[in-house]
Amino acid sequence: MAGYTTDEKQRGRLKIFFGYAPGAGKTCAMLYAAHEEQKEGIQVAAGFIESHNRADTAELLSGLERLPPLEISIHGEIVREFDIDLAIRRRPELILVDDLAHTNAPGGRHKRRYQDVEELLRAGINVYTTVNVEHIESLTDVVTSITGIPVLERIPDSVFDRADLVEFVDVGPGDLIDRLNKGRIYPDEQLQQRHAGFFIPEKLIALREIALRYTADQLNRIAVQLGEKAASATFYTKDHILVCLSSAISSKKVIRTAARMADALHGTFTALYVETSRTKELTAKNKAELRENLRLAEQLGAQVATVYGEDVPGQIAEYAKTSRVSKIVLGRSQHKTRWPAKSNIVDKLTASAPNIDIYIIPDNGPSLYKKFPQYAKSPHLTLADTGKTIGILAVCTLIGLWFKHLGFSEANIITVYILGVLLDAMVTKGRLYSGVTSILSVLVFNYFFTAPFFSLQAYDSGYPVTFLVMFSASFITSTLTLRVKEQARESAQKAYRTEVLLETSRKLQQAKDTPAIINETALQMVKLLDRSIIVYEVVEGELAEPLIFAKEEAAVDPQSYIFDDERKVAEWVLQNNKRAGASTDTFSAAHCLYHAVRGGDTVFAVAGIVMEQEEPLEVFEKSLMIAMLGECALALEKDKLNEKQKEISLQIQQEQLRTNLLRGISHDLRTPLTSISGNAGILIGNSMVLNEEQKKELYNDIYDDSMWLINLVENLLSITRIDNGALHLNFQAELLEEVIAEALLHVNRNKDEHHIEIRLEDELLMARMDSRLIIQVIINLVDNAIKYTQSGSHITVSARREAGWVVVEVADDGPGISAEAKAKVFEMFYTADNVRGDGRRGLGLGLALCKSIIHAHGGNIELRDHAPQGTVFSFTLQAEEVNVHE
Repeated sequence: MAGYTTDEKQRGRLKIFFGYAPGAGKTCAMLYAAHEEQKEGIQVAAGFIESHNRADTAELLSGLERLPPLEISIHGEIVREFDIDLAIRRRPELILVDDLAHTNAPGGRHKRRYQDVEELLRAGINVYTTVNVEHIESLTDVVTSITGIPVLERIPDSVFDRADLVEFVDVGPGDLIDRLNKGRIYPDEQLQQRHAGFFIPEKLIALREIALRYTADQLNRIAVQLGEKAASATFYTKDHILVCLSSAISSKKVIRTAARMADALHGTFTALYVETSRTKELTAKNKAELRENLRLAEQLGAQVATVYGEDVPGQIAEYAKTSRVSKIVLGRSQHKTRWPAKSNIVDKLTASAPNIDIYIIPDNGPSLYKKFPQYAKSPHLTLADTGKTIGILAVCTLIGLWFKHLGFSEANIITVYILGVLLDAMVTKGRLYSGVTSILSVLVFNYFFTAPFFSLQAYDSGYPVTFLVMFSASFITSTLTLRVKEQARESAQKAYRTEVLLETSRKLQQAKDTPAIINETALQMVKLLDRSIIVYEVVEGELAEPLIFAKEEAAVDPQSYIFDDERKVAEWVLQNNKRAGASTDTFSAAHCLYHAVRGGDTVFAVAGIVMEQEEPLEVFEKSLMIAMLGECALALEKDKLNEKQKEISLQIQQEQLRTNLLRGISHDLRTPLTSISGNAGILIGNSMVLNEEQKKELYNDIYDDSMWLINLVENLLSITRIDNGALHLNFQAELLEEVIAEALLHVNRNKDEHHIEIRLEDELLMARMDSRLIIQVIINLVDNAIKYTQSGSHITVSARREAGWVVVEVADDGPGISAEAKAKVFEMFYTADNVRGDGRRGLGLGLALCKSIIHAHGGNIELRDHAPQGTVFSFTLQAEEVNVHE
């Protein structure tokens, strides 16, 4: 498996032309700069320019290549947008994209134009673009408070921060107002009148000051980054800013303030959300608002974290202490509540974390909407719970009547009803039944057990106090019981999720290869999210066929989500190393949410979560899912490293083999070659003085050394062909008698000094083999016995049939082989310590070659001691039946 790596070195450069108001001349400045670049030989293309029917802008566009816009039909009207696919295919060196904060029309790849620009940069294309100060996310609240006009189109600060160069396009407020009055900003008089309230000197001066300050901060940031790169140093900071999230609309202002603070202090920025038992009960509107707040925090560079618990201040304080947070930023509404508030969250947080600075951001906005989260689950009645409540009250009343008959006091009867309320809270769902049971228990007690009986009136002046105490006790008891039930449910859910994560970690550690890792991760994601999962493995930089893991009783078959449009989203995630699909701003019309399983810049797989007909992922679920994908990426990266390590080890072994072979050849070839050349020189120079016996001895020495060299070369060639897989076996049924006889004809000519015997249990014994290779095996084994046994030794070559195998043995009565040598005798380049008659040292290839040949035949080779002394080498071959044709 090979991952897909995004190369950050090829990222394009971004230049932003920054202004404080419309009409400042940002687009014209960008076009002037583009013409200068074109004069320098740079390929420039105008991707999308908002001319606003201005003559000077249209004039500056002449001479530049203009890419055709993407035309999208919306309700019968044609809307023109930037065509990112065409721009990437055209791939100019520099492209101009106006209005960075623009919201794209539905049907495009991205919701926002800044996302188009980011994709261009990742594709290695340089970009010039424009933006105004009011479109910066962290400055939106400040600008809105000055202009009184809400800003709907915004860009994350991180986009602006990553700019390689920022050019502030300045013009005096007076000149800007003069342009407006002359119709050079908005040629349409209606547009001019609509925006006249914006172009007020005091407002423009304030906006200009904010834009200048922000530009200076950005330039300072760029200078710091360049200095760090030059010094090869990493910037560390002690400041850690923590912002607390909620589903309130006012949280956006808190998040932006915390982001500006983190940016100014060069600190770490974390956004924390505390999930409680009632988070699931939020209305759809509040859930959507919560997701927007989380997305905003991510866009502003925050690391989003989620904790679970009912004690919100305690959870915040605990996380802050553990993460070494230096400053906590909270929001608080200035609108008074109708009832006296219980202990303030700020007071509790201050008491729990006294050493951490806490910043309160007030919300002074109009109270046109509710500041606190609303919960979707309204009280509802069920027949089962209603029956349980009536039954419990009836039983309590019967027990009370029995107690009254026995003469027990009213206090005992009240205790019975309190116990009934407790039981009702345990067996019913929701707070409605507990509250109703508390009220009904007081009324029933009054009706049956207070004078006058069977009436809701009470004569005794102390009864109202009794009723109040009884109701309070019942209500408090039921509330505490419900809380215990809820905490038990939360603990069970938390334990289940923790168990899933631990189980995932354990299974990933046990997974043996990439398919097993992907399979286990996907199954655990189905278990955690209760959604169908689609996984695309990355093989050699491309997506493989999708693997589908459907949840039980899925409403829609996941097979319907693997068509081309969905695959294109997964391919985009692979190429850009970013999430996309449903619930995101990129390919938002997709049916699945796609995440990259990545380790750094390398994408190992793309995981898709089926979202159609499903609610968006909860905050805590999303955090766990990302953690699970991170575990998967680590496991895949580890598996990839193991594969590389195996390849390196194999290369090392091959290099060691080559080294040993060269060393052995250089040493062992020298002796026979020296002997051959020396003996040949003697024969050439002294043939006249040598007698026939001396000449014959020299000839024999030359012959022996030549045969040794021939056998050595044959063994080297054979073992090389086997190891490279170039040896083709020609299997045929052969008679063992003929094969053994042929082999003995080619063994060492010193065989006459030994007693060699053939023993076959059946003359027609046959085996399936490549005869030329098996002959070489027998030659090597017999030669080995001749070389390492004394003269006059007995060598026996035998064959017999055992079950479906033929066992061939070569036995001798020589000195034998030591126990240490037995374990290594079949290893390449290993030679035993036995002394040979000719004193020549072998390469240790003969027995290694025999082992390779026999294994290629599907058999086994082994050795054992021969009683009373000596060694037996045996190998097995598949037996063949004899067919006699008459």
